[in-house]
Amino acid sequence: MNVFAVLDNRLLIATLTAWFLAGVLKVPIEYLRSKEWNWALIFSTGGMPSTHTAVVSAVSLGTGLWVGFDSPLFAVCIVLTMVVVYDATGIRRQAGRHAALLNAILDEVARGHTLKQQQEEQLKEILGHTWIEALVGIAWGSVIVFLFWFYWK
Repeated sequence: MNVFAVLDNRLLIATLTAWFLAGVLKVPIEYLRSKEWNWALIFSTGGMPSTHTAVVSAVSLGTGLWVGFDSPLFAVCIVLTMVVVYDATGIRRQAGRHAALLNAILDEVARGHTLKQQQEEQLKEILGHTWIEALVGIAWGSVIVFLFWFYWK
């Protein structure tokens, strides 16, 4: 068994490229919004576009293209995509809203007391995605995998 055969896996390469480029794309998009460069966004949760949805849409569409849209593997990929998109736009988005509320409560408490430790340990508020961020991630992942598929076809 050749471990390096994974480097010949075109679907894996296309999917990882979609993931990485979606992360890179977050940096200039955030710069346009905030006028600050934040390179940590490349490997961070939240933001535009959703790297989670880019990855699952790329692997799902790629599986359909390379293996067949009638294959059981494609069905598994679609179900996985549905779970990830639901999680990114629902559960993780709500967890981010909860973190924002808890951070606001901690800030209010800290104004009346000396709770510097709690102020330094703020919860990460950008965990999930809006539907627009998720849809752009889906489109991005799909475009990248299509480009790879046409190239290697």
